[in-house]
Amino acid sequence: MAELYPLFFKPIYKDYLWGGRNLERFGRTPPDEGVIAESWEISGHQDGLTRVINGPYAGKTLPDLVDQLGEALLGSNNQWALRRNKFPLLVKLLDANKRLSVQVHPEDDYARKHEGDELGKTEMWVVLEAKPDAAIIYGLSKKASPEEFKQSVETGKLEPLLRKIHIKKGDHICVPSGTLHAILAGSVLIEIQQNSNTTYRVYDWDRVGKDGTPRELHLAKALDVIDFSQVDVSLPVPEPVANKSAYSCERLCENKYFVTDRIIMGAGTQYTGNCNGETMEIWGVIDGAAEIGGFPMKAIQFVLLPAKMGRFSIFSHQRTTLLRTFTAFS
Repeated sequence: MAELYPLFFKPIYKDYLWGGRNLERFGRTPPDEGVIAESWEISGHQDGLTRVINGPYAGKTLPDLVDQLGEALLGSNNQWALRRNKFPLLVKLLDANKRLSVQVHPEDDYARKHEGDELGKTEMWVVLEAKPDAAIIYGLSKKASPEEFKQSVETGKLEPLLRKIHIKKGDHICVPSGTLHAILAGSVLIEIQQNSNTTYRVYDWDRVGKDGTPRELHLAKALDVIDFSQVDVSLPVPEPVANKSAYSCERLCENKYFVTDRIIMGAGTQYTGNCNGETMEIWGVIDGAAEIGGFPMKAIQFVLLPAKMGRFSIFSHQRTTLLRTFTAFS
């Protein structure tokens, strides 16, 4: 086994119809004609496998690394992932140039029963930029039974039931499986999620796909998994974790699949961490510039630190905002 080191990946692009060319401003390269809706930054999903671009493991996919490194890559907190031979998480950039469908994602047991070996999908978003009128759909605006909800979809009267929340740069949104949601037009986001590509569309704004026909809806499955208790919710508030001279840390989302913190470092400061074998860590530079384990990173860039890599340091060359994601539960 080669020495463990920070792993960088080549993104995989998806050209879904709601995308645009806004990711070009974040260093991604759209085709001469066409759009990028999603840039899969770190992915072990068969629908888009990213490959290592640096060091002895260059060219390897995440499934390759899980096979080769096992717990040394994932950590003791991810025994379930080792048993299922899966990398746990997936990191994306999203260009919501047009509004996405109203949709929901299943939890693990439902996905495994109905979607083969697929995981459920709990996710979270961090807003990189947003137009003044940018918004999301999150849950319901008022109480409704599954029967009332179904009728509102079938009669074209769903929109009054949808809870609309305006968003701005820097906001974060935690989206557990079962959450009815949509990203509306006018924002670019980071998405951190379970390693899944299962989406149940409820409503697609009466538009058609590339083939000129309406895209498939999945109302029956959606009704099985929607959490109808999510009514009139608000955006979460970051929870302070640490406030030191070199950096501050606030917790954005914590669930049984992953924890994401936002860390703000001052210019010329250092953060010291330790990949002690419990969990791999995914770091992203949101703004500023830093060196992680001796590797330079700029905004917007992500890196995977193997669980048994050992101690590492982050040096910030200027005021820098980073995201740290790890798994806290076995």
